[in-house]
Order: sequence, then C-alpha cells, then structure tokens
Amino acid sequence: MYGKKSFGTVLRGLRQRGRLTMEELAEASGVSVRAIGDMERGRSLVPQRRTVVALAEGLGLADDEREALLTTARAARPTPAGEVAGTVVPPRLVGDFTGREPELALLRVAAERAPADGEASVWVVSGPPGCGKTTLALKAAADLEEGFPDGCFVLDLHGVDGPVDTGEALLKLLKGLGVSDRRLAQEDQEGRAGLLRALLGDRRCLVMLDNARDEGQVRALLPGGGRSLVLVTSRRPLTGLEDVDRLALSEMAQEEAVDLLRRILGAERADAEAEAVARVAELCGRLPLALRVAANWLTVRSGWTVDHLVRRLADEERRLGALAAGDVRVEAAFELSYRQLTGQAARMLRLLSLVPGPDMTAAYGAALTATDVFEAEDVMEELVEAGLLQATFTGRYQVHDLLRLFARARLSREGGPGEREAADDRLRTWLLETAVVAGRWYKPEYGAPPSSWRGLVPLESAEQARAWLQNEALSWLAALRSAAGKGEYTQVTETVHAMDWFCDLWVHWGHWAEVFSLAAEAADALDDPYMRAFHLNCLSWALCVCEQRHGEAVERADEGLEHARRAQDVHQQASALILAAGAYWELGDARMVAERALAAVNLSEDAAYYEVWPQAVRLYGNSLRMLGRADEALTQYQRVFAFLDAPDSPVSGHVADIFRTHTTQGLGHVYADLGRWREAADHFRDAQAQSSRIGIVHREAGQLRHLGEALIELGETEEARYCLHQVLALGDAVDDRDLKAARNLLDMLAERAAPAA
Repeated sequence: MYGKKSFGTVLRGLRQRGRLTMEELAEASGVSVRAIGDMERGRSLVPQRRTVVALAEGLGLADDEREALLTTARAARPTPAGEVAGTVVPPRLVGDFTGREPELALLRVAAERAPADGEASVWVVSGPPGCGKTTLALKAAADLEEGFPDGCFVLDLHGVDGPVDTGEALLKLLKGLGVSDRRLAQEDQEGRAGLLRALLGDRRCLVMLDNARDEGQVRALLPGGGRSLVLVTSRRPLTGLEDVDRLALSEMAQEEAVDLLRRILGAERADAEAEAVARVAELCGRLPLALRVAANWLTVRSGWTVDHLVRRLADEERRLGALAAGDVRVEAAFELSYRQLTGQAARMLRLLSLVPGPDMTAAYGAALTATDVFEAEDVMEELVEAGLLQATFTGRYQVHDLLRLFARARLSREGGPGEREAADDRLRTWLLETAVVAGRWYKPEYGAPPSSWRGLVPLESAEQARAWLQNEALSWLAALRSAAGKGEYTQVTETVHAMDWFCDLWVHWGHWAEVFSLAAEAADALDDPYMRAFHLNCLSWALCVCEQRHGEAVERADEGLEHARRAQDVHQQASALILAAGAYWELGDARMVAERALAAVNLSEDAAYYEVWPQAVRLYGNSLRMLGRADEALTQYQRVFAFLDAPDSPVSGHVADIFRTHTTQGLGHVYADLGRWREAADHFRDAQAQSSRIGIVHREAGQLRHLGEALIELGETEEARYCLHQVLALGDAVDDRDLKAARNLLDMLAERAAPAA
C-alpha cells in the first residue's frame, strides 16, 4: 500500500492526512512527542510492533491500513546481511580540543563494542555549520587509532562545496586499503562497493567520512558487518540511512566555550579579563568555529583587549562580519548551507529570524509565511535536515543566535519590498490574537473559544490555553511591546484585558507589572476611562502580589478608583477598593483594610452587583481577624460560603473556585487564632488541595506552610515535616517569605529532635 517509502515518511503522511500535530498524536496514542518526532525524522530505530499498533490506533486507521503500516515497519528493520562500505589520509591531531566529553565517551563505547559483538558500528555526527563536527570526529579518531590495527583513514567528501562522486570515493578508500590498480580495473562500481564491504568486514579499521552531502553519497561506503568503526560527519542528520547511530551536536556549554577561548588565548591573558572572555563566548553563541575565529583574531592583535572585541561583537549588525580571521569566515560557513536550500526553505529561514523568543513551533512558521501548520512543518523539517534549524526533544525548533543574525541579514538583502514588515505584522497579530483566546479561557464571561474560531494551535481546554500562554510567554510579551511601540493601543488593551484571571495562576512570572503598565499607558492614549481603571487595578495587583511594592499598589488602586468612577463602572470601583484593602493588609494596617473592604461591600450591595462581593467580604473578615475579633471574622467567611453555595449564585466556575480557596484559608487562620488547631489543620489542608487542583502554586505553598504550623501545634511532627518539605520542593514558584518560614520551622523541628548534649 505504501510502496518503498520509509516508515518515518509514511507515519508523517498519515499524521498530516488526519490533520494531527505531533502533540495530538502523542496524546491519542500514548507514544511520546519525542519518539514520534525521532521516528518521522529517521533518528530512531523502527519501533516495536506494540508501538506501531498504538500509533495506528491513535491515527484511527482501518484494519487494512494498520496491517500496511505494520508491514512497512517490518520491512524497514535491518537484516543480518550488509549493504555498504568506508574512508583515506591518517587523522591529524587536534592540539587545543576542548570539552565534548559525553560525546567522546559515546564514541569510545562504540569502538569497544564493535569487536565484542562482531558488527560494524556506523555513527552519523550531524549539526549546524561551525559546531565542531569534524573536530570532534578527528579527536575521536586520534584517540581511538591504536584500537584499529588495520588502519585509520579520513576522506573529505566536500559535501557543501563540490561533493566527491561516490565512485571516486570508493577508489580512494580501496587504494588506501592497499587494493591494486589492476584489481580495481576489473570491477565496476557495484563490484568495488562489494570489495570495500568485504575488506572492512575482514579488517579492524576506523574510517571517517567527513562532510557528507546526503545519504546517496555515503550509502555505498558503509560496511554491513565486521569490526570496523565508521564516523560520518554531515550538516544533515542523513535520516535516510538505516542501522546507524546518531550524534547531534550543537553549541558548546558556556564553561566549555570559555575553556576553549582560554586555551587559545593563554591562561594569563584570559584570566586577566575573565568577564570579557565569558561575554565573548556568549556573543559567539558558544559556536566552536566562531570561538576559534574570535580567539585567533585576538591572538593576531595582541595589543587589543578582550573587552575591545566585546564592544565590536555587541553590534548585531556587524557581528558576523567581525567574526572573520584570514580566509576563515563564520558567515561563509552558513552561506554554503544556505545556497543548497529550496527557495521555500530559504524564505522560511529568513522569516524565522523575526521570531522574538528563544524557540518556536511550526505554528510560528505558518504565521510568518501565511500557510498552514503542516506545510510550514514540512519546510521547517527541510531546514532541520540542512542543519540550519534544530529540533528539540519537546517538538520545538531553535535557530542558533549567529544563524539568526545571518538569516536576518539575508532578509534585509533579499526580501521583497515590505516583506519583513508584512511578516512581522502577521506574527505579531497571530501571537496577540492567540493570547486573547487563551487568556479568555479563565474569564467567567468567555471561557472556551467560539466554534467559529480557527487557530494555528489547539486551545480546546483551559490546560492547553495555560500551556500555550506560558510556553510562548517571551514571544507574546515581545509582540505586546512591539504593538505598544507602534501605537496599536487597542490591540494592547484588548490583549491584556484577557489576562486578569489567568495571571493569578502564574504569579511569579516576573513580567506582570510591565504587561499591565503597557496596557494602562495604552488606555491612557485612547482616553478610555474603563480600560484605564481596569489596567491600573491589574497593575495594583501585580505590584502588591508579584513584587511586594505595597505602597505603590495602593497608589495605583486609588488612581484606578478615580477612572472607574469617571467610567461609572461598579465592578472596577469595587475592584479598586478591594485591591487597596489587599495592599493595606500586607502593610499591616487593619483599620484601612476594614475601611476599603467595607466600602467595596457596601458599593456592591447598593448596586446589587455581586461579582467581586465575596472577595470584599473575605477581606473585611481578614481585617476583623487582624483586630482580634475572630468570632466576627468567622461570620464573614461563612457569609462568603453561603453566597457561593447558593444555587442562583452569580459567581461560578474558575472565579468561584479561587474565592472558595481563599476563604477556606481564612477560616483556617481564624481557627488557629482561636486555638482550635484540628479545625485549622483541616481547613488549611482543604485549601491546599483546592489550590493544587486549580493550579495556584503560590497560594498552595502558603497553605502548606500554615498546615505545617498547625500540625506542629498538634504534635504531628512527621506530617508537618512532610508539608514543609513540600513547600521547599515547589522552588521558584514559592514566595520568599514562605520559603524562609518553612526552613525556620524545619530547623526548629530538627533542634527539638536532636539529643541533648
């Protein structure tokens, strides 16, 4: 049914026919996104039968199609007999080789494994231009040479600049292996390939095929059995090759990059400007070729400081031009791969340079090129195959920083009139419109997107919406900044208007104050009093909850109250009073908490508007508790529960869940004040469970801390320790005050448990 197509090609075709993303197929089949991606790209062995069956079920295949897919998988599995062959010129030593220890360890194991199992080992080392593929393979060959008594050979296949013909490569390898010209003349190309296979099968050789263009160039050079080791380097992953191991290289780790610069510059010079050396490593994107060029450049110009080079490289427009030493240019390495792309892929690479975040999905490519996701994914996979785009384990794509600069320069040089601006507009519009749809999942008046909405990403649940907003946060934030800078004020205010309930689920993001400031300024430019009040109120929340700038939070809430009155909007007036009360609570001013909260209660009741009434009553209860009137506080909290539990309550769903969680915690505090520790513990435990279900991590941490305190009072120290350790395990999502309190309580418990001296 599927002819001679590879399993990966068939799988991708079926997935696209069903209009499924990798994530959707993973969810339907139970096979991971990473595994599906590796299978489609040919980076993994053909899967076991149970995996193929699971994929078929996830794809919804009929019986005959399922059997055809199983047949394709069986046919793709390697057979014991071999097919291919191997390399000429001894490997040269790499004097200043640095890092890559995990990769070298893999190749050492491969070399040791070959004689043990009697099967030739073939490794494809792939990666973007300049990442050190050849250097790594040469280092491995030099290290392993003694283990291959029948010869160690290197053949440059010139894959990107005049590729060597396979027949010519066969001749060079066979001559290197000592085959006479007379014998070679007796064989055609197929016979020579068989001869090479036989020789590599009988001998113990290490062969390095450097800079392969594609699978066709090397297939006849690979051994089918024996004890030899073949290392193939290529900018492409050569996914069409079967029964090979793969090693994907990217940039170096920062520590390795600094160490390489230090070795080339010399320890004394590098250590004298350690910070500048680290900055050079970053500006070079930790790409080995760029690092070597930069270091050699400084070596020639011994009178220049490292900081001088930092200043030259800091200019993005000139960085690639500055990374040139003699006839070695980083830009030239990129150019060779770029020239081999199809026009569609070259345009995609140019446009991907506009993506503001560190990585992306295929949806970004679709938005930039005005195509659908599947078409964009195919083109982006071509870039992956060319080594110009990296596919991550999570199904996302990355462009190296220097490649991004290269692509951006090409966009300026080759793009048609207005192409950059049009693509940038499409991307910004898509990011912000998608952010609105995702954020509205948490707004009580919206929820799920309308049935008419057709987006580039699935947003069929609140969980998907939350994941998208968090995963793409840096990109939609950059788009928001850009829209504000371009004067697209309506777009800014509407985008941020969608975030007011979502933001409470991600308190420690670190950018909410900026987001709501941009929106408040945009509303001011529009002279829209409602939007001004709304966004000032949200800014007050961000200043109070996210940044603990409580005095400023009160000021913004008061300013929001003025605009809300101008807009005659009861909701925003009550919200401003509530937010001011919350900030005063943090400041410890019980009288002002009571004043603002009671004003919000009265305003809501007078207008018969109850959307935020529960929050106002809860805060009034908090103020009573602060004033030592615990019994009265208890009454206020019980009023909130009665309101939320009423069948005709105007507050429901996500918002009601949040109000209920906060009030449950308030009851826990009241019972703690009254010394009723069992009831306090029960309520803190309930509040924590509710927060965990909703996903309010910062609230969950505080509730765990207070539960720990109550359990200590009850003498239940083991569970208390468990709760306090859970606070610490939540890590960066936890307020510093909760972390500090949890550590102090754990220290106290440890001291109590320690035996007396």
